[in-house]
Amino acid sequence: MAVPLERATVIGDGAMGTVCALLLAEHGTEVAVWSAFDDQAQAFERDRENKRFLPGSRFPDSLHVTRDAERAFAGSEMIVSAVPCQYTRSVWETIKSACPAGVPVVTVTKGIEIGTLLCATEIIAELVGPVPLAALSGPSIASEVARGLPATVVVASADSSVAEMAQQAFSTRTFRVYTNDDLIGVELAGATKNVIALAAGIVDGVGAGDNAKAALLTRGLVEITRLGVAMGAQAATFKGLAGIGDLVTTCISPSSRNRTAGERIGRGMSTADVIASTSSVIEGIPTTEGVLELAAESRVETPITAAVSSVLHGKQSAPEAIETLMTRRLKRE
Repeated sequence: MAVPLERATVIGDGAMGTVCALLLAEHGTEVAVWSAFDDQAQAFERDRENKRFLPGSRFPDSLHVTRDAERAFAGSEMIVSAVPCQYTRSVWETIKSACPAGVPVVTVTKGIEIGTLLCATEIIAELVGPVPLAALSGPSIASEVARGLPATVVVASADSSVAEMAQQAFSTRTFRVYTNDDLIGVELAGATKNVIALAAGIVDGVGAGDNAKAALLTRGLVEITRLGVAMGAQAATFKGLAGIGDLVTTCISPSSRNRTAGERIGRGMSTADVIASTSSVIEGIPTTEGVLELAAESRVETPITAAVSSVLHGKQSAPEAIETLMTRRLKRE
């Protein structure tokens, strides 16, 4: 039986960062959560819970929140990066000087950085240099995990010992972790499924029905798999927890920010208004453009992503975008 980590660091105090810290602490690991905001860190420490993003989940004595990066990293044996993709670079620029050399970094970020088209592990590697990297992904609505409802995910790394370390650190009686060696596939699956979730929400918003949603999920999986394979990922990854598993959850859950945003857009709300009225980051909105750029570079056809983009930017209404997809040239499945 693996020896639990003595100390770990979580970068980011959102819902997913908080639930990761709670999972790690279940094994008796001392967990330091680094927050980018002084007032938030102080409030979470005072209240002993994250009332903003994960209310009701009390912090154990082994979990602390701090704004001090040096304190957060002190003695850490594993670092978890739980920062939205578009903020990963700026956050790690701030803390990289305090980051201990050689400590594995596990990211739970799902997105593609606009401009560079990099996933989170690639951004971190660019900033801190050679470091063991892994990505944990799969169907894991934070509020459900925090309540102890069963969830199963996958952690991928090019280094099997790093994946196994994270597997042991996170696994509990209600949170099961598999390992995988397809790092790029797991990250791309986690990022691209958010675009399909926006589309699923749009379908819900216009009342297009269950047949349309089932078709969307099926063809969406084909689309993101095609792109992933063209970029060097394994097709099997998209049939697993990071692919279809996360896709289904994100496309049907009322707790899914991306599906909910898509539904509001499908009902006629502008993209700008949806963003302004949501306190959490909707990763699928910026990721849509990143996916289109990657698809163009890889010469991969992504009609659903293109349709989502046209709706997000007001080039088509949701019903018009659906009609465009339905009237494409007929062909073999």
